[in-house]
Amino acid sequence: MSKSNTTRRRFLTGAAATVGAAAATSFIPTRFAIAAKAPVRVGILLPYSGTYAMLGNSITDAMKLRIAQAGGVMGGRAVEYIAIDSEMSVPKAAQNANKLISKENVDFLVGPVHSGIAAVMAKIVGQRKTPIMIVPNAGSNDVTGGLCAPNIFRTSFSNWQAAYPGGTLMAKEGHKTCATISWKYGAGIQMMAAGRESFAKAGGKSVKDILLPFPNVEFQAHLSEIAELKPDAVFAFFSGGGATKFLKDYAAAGLKDKIPLYGPGFLTEGVEKAAGAAAEGIKTTLHYASNLDNPANKAFRAAYKTSTGNDANVFSVQGYDAGSLMLQAMAAVNGDTGATADIIASMEGSVFLDSPRGVWRMSKAHNPIQDIYVRQVAGGEQKLLGVAAPALEDPATGCKAG
Repeated sequence: MSKSNTTRRRFLTGAAATVGAAAATSFIPTRFAIAAKAPVRVGILLPYSGTYAMLGNSITDAMKLRIAQAGGVMGGRAVEYIAIDSEMSVPKAAQNANKLISKENVDFLVGPVHSGIAAVMAKIVGQRKTPIMIVPNAGSNDVTGGLCAPNIFRTSFSNWQAAYPGGTLMAKEGHKTCATISWKYGAGIQMMAAGRESFAKAGGKSVKDILLPFPNVEFQAHLSEIAELKPDAVFAFFSGGGATKFLKDYAAAGLKDKIPLYGPGFLTEGVEKAAGAAAEGIKTTLHYASNLDNPANKAFRAAYKTSTGNDANVFSVQGYDAGSLMLQAMAAVNGDTGATADIIASMEGSVFLDSPRGVWRMSKAHNPIQDIYVRQVAGGEQKLLGVAAPALEDPATGCKAG
């Protein structure tokens, strides 16, 4: 079981770092010499219960692993984690975010998973100079679009970026019609729109677009409708426990061998073993595949398995890189969390040559510019088939900060 399953936790690591920070006070401002005695406060707003608990735990565990690998300190200072279960609740998002910002006075705010919660958090954080917000999953296009801000960064993807290559893939494989199905909230709506956009550009047509209330997992009536429509393919987005249920229901309905199923990679990511045979052979597009052949990925997967007992997935990669981003920025300012402009400048100039996902860099809108891969589930694992879109950059529509 993950060590991250409590809804609110505090972890203080690297106490010895205070000694090192004190030794360096003659080289840094007095203001920071005082602040350096305190730990860097990292607020976390992620789901630790419900359908998306696996995502929240994966992100948190990997982020802590990355910082632990650096000695448990950032910029020579100890680290304190203050975590709140988001419960995937948009109505509670403002209250939870404000608690971490105003009451807990966090230096970094990491979260969320849910695109709707991300939009709420971005509106709050974007009006302030601090804290620095790092989004380790939620792909809301608006976060790097109209809601972009100097102090908001993402280490994951935009919904457009993850799904757009999927429509192209369906067309390349000879499909002329498709049906789309997803939950009716930000991520589902935006991903389905991106898939339809690229599919249409390649001459394809969506014959039915189905949206279910989140987190509804009653799929049977919709699968019966798809069976009657007989599209060439189905493009779907679900994640976590909902994805497992959808994949099993799709196979049980007899559709798996008749109508090929595609989608952004979250459809099968992290649920390959839980879904079993229902996931086998399904192709998706995403910025990570478990068998990416680079030293960083192999080392990361081994360390994550040892640390958590679980297999790494794209969510843990995003959390790991969130840790790397903070470590890099704090090193650049010698641990001075008050040097906000320099922290932002460091993050803006980030180029990661040794990420498990492969090389990526930060865009002007603060979203990763990264390869999107074609993957296929085989033997309960994601297998790399090729690159669907090299160095794909989110269009960042509406962003005026870049």
